[in-house]
Amino acid sequence: RKIFINLIGTWAESGYQRYPIGGLYYYLSPPETISHIITDPIHAIVYIVFMLGSCAILSKTWIDVSGSSAKDVARQLRDRQMLMRGHREKSMVHELNRYIPTAAAFGGLCIGALSVLADFLGAIGSGTGILLAVTIIYQYFEIFVKEQSEMGGMSTLFF
Repeated sequence: RKIFINLIGTWAESGYQRYPIGGLYYYLSPPETISHIITDPIHAIVYIVFMLGSCAILSKTWIDVSGSSAKDVARQLRDRQMLMRGHREKSMVHELNRYIPTAAAFGGLCIGALSVLADFLGAIGSGTGILLAVTIIYQYFEIFVKEQSEMGGMSTLFF
């Protein structure tokens, strides 16, 4: 039992705070400072690979869950009577499958890279927390703009 717990992680105390010093949790947590990156590059590399890989995999999974897969996009285009020149519906799904998963994975890699960069530069909070906050604020902004356009533009905001 103790071996399994040590594989998950070992912690040290500093005042009122505990931080990982070994195990899986140590390697999956961001390095604390730039000097830690230099002294333990394996920790930094494992963290970068984990973050970028998990973001890419989650974004590719998200397109299937959210209704943005090639099949769903092809159906949406067909419903709007939009076609790709020279492609039938089945070949259009095949053509969209060439681009949509790759774009989703690349987008996930970019988000992961921003998160890793924010963690390495010591941003207040974690890089993932900052990206999550920005995404939520942007979604509220999109909802606000949509509601304003439905109500007659920005003039309804002031009068």
